[in-house]
Amino acid sequence: MTGRRGQRRTSRTSIGVLLAIGAAFLFAVNGNVSKVALQNGVSSLELVSMRSAGTAVILLVITALRNPGALRVDRRELGFLALYGVTGIAMVQWLYFVAIQRMPVGIALLFEYTAPLMVALWVRFVQKEPVRSRLWLGLAFALAGLAMVAQFWKGMALDPIGLISAVGAGAALASYYLMGEHGQRERDPISLMAFTFGFSALLWAIVSPWQKFPFAHLTHSVDLPGALPGSTPLWVLVLWIIVLGTVTPFLLVLFAVARLGPARVGLIGMLEPVGAGIMAWILLGESLDTIQVCGTVIVLVGIVLAETARQGAAPRPDGREAGALPKEGTAPLPEGIAP
Repeated sequence: MTGRRGQRRTSRTSIGVLLAIGAAFLFAVNGNVSKVALQNGVSSLELVSMRSAGTAVILLVITALRNPGALRVDRRELGFLALYGVTGIAMVQWLYFVAIQRMPVGIALLFEYTAPLMVALWVRFVQKEPVRSRLWLGLAFALAGLAMVAQFWKGMALDPIGLISAVGAGAALASYYLMGEHGQRERDPISLMAFTFGFSALLWAIVSPWQKFPFAHLTHSVDLPGALPGSTPLWVLVLWIIVLGTVTPFLLVLFAVARLGPARVGLIGMLEPVGAGIMAWILLGESLDTIQVCGTVIVLVGIVLAETARQGAAPRPDGREAGALPKEGTAPLPEGIAP
């Protein structure tokens, strides 16, 4: 009996690891697909608008099918959902798209992924909660590594607007994690993300009305980058960004968290900036020099230290059935993974 339980636990953990790796891979691919779209006439505002609207529609349909009651929203929730959608979704994605237009994908993600460090500092100094001493070591590693990546001693190796956008995306992502912990106390993660993506789409529809949207441009053919053969209509890339770059990895993360817990899934999610950087090197010709590669490794070590500074030991999977949603009290995506 004990042997069978051990085998089931091992199998459950292995499936969770595969799901988390699959999500990180899809998120990494998404960064490169997004950059190709941005290089072919789609603005950052247009892309975030389409991504938000498409994701909201799909997640709302999923919510209607699995939990129709979650479509009801109390008045007291509206303000929170709107604020969460604007700061935690709209700003994260728009600033990230601006950043990858102006700097390598891997570096943009690296700066964005300092969000767990910002969260740990917020928890320590604003919420006055205890954190582990490794936070300070993580901070030192992250700052040293980012200085190596940016190469400040050369005057500035990175585009200033891209750098500011990437750091801003990190700050917005930190707010996403912090606000998500509150949001999960009120509703399930799928409906929460559905409404927040919806408010993000509403914001961008106001900023850039849909009646002015250049839909005809989406039919234009785009040459695939690197060694990939042929071309594809631009709308195929946008569809990929919505379905395989957002909705699918988000659902994979939820199922992975149910098997591994948010801490371990978040750590596996750190594969995204590494994978995105490798893919950008292969497909887009974006290369880093030796100092920047070393700085990237140092930053990732610092982020891992900071991410675990407010965590105990990684929680073991509980006895819930496979596919159950994660427990309340965490963000819809764990720290270490961006929406």
